[in-house]
Amino acid sequence: MVSLLLLFEGGLEVSRTFDRIASVLFLLVGIFFIMESRKLSASAYGSEVGPDLFPLGLGILLVLLSLRLMVETFRYPSAEMKTTKLDVKRFGIILLAAILYAVLLEPLGYVLSTFLFLVVAFQTMEKGKWLSTIVFSGLFSSGVYYLYVGLLKGTLPGFPL
Repeated sequence: MVSLLLLFEGGLEVSRTFDRIASVLFLLVGIFFIMESRKLSASAYGSEVGPDLFPLGLGILLVLLSLRLMVETFRYPSAEMKTTKLDVKRFGIILLAAILYAVLLEPLGYVLSTFLFLVVAFQTMEKGKWLSTIVFSGLFSSGVYYLYVGLLKGTLPGFPL
């Protein structure tokens, strides 16, 4: 699991203390998500999947990942210090893509906007491999749409037009 990183002399330092504090904070946020999602209705009009499903799943995932991070902090070597450079360009591209994804989700629909976001994100992280990027992005976005809308009878923004 990628460790949370702390700014240190122009690079980044893996910090055991920072990771422990962050894991506790993420654990609390995850528990908050779970508790608050229980207050939402369990079903919505026209959908068998209610609005409580996503925040509940997100809260559970956040709790599990924070527990894993907490356990990993005890496995760090005592003198571990690793520095790397910040990659602001990649971060900026993916941040902009995420904002555009949120803005374009309704007008373009789930499948197309998710496909475009994944293509941009995968190509930002590792240039090349266009065929595998396009195939995986297409299969993932259409697969999730089918599972959620077709099998779970939920609702997601459809295709444009």
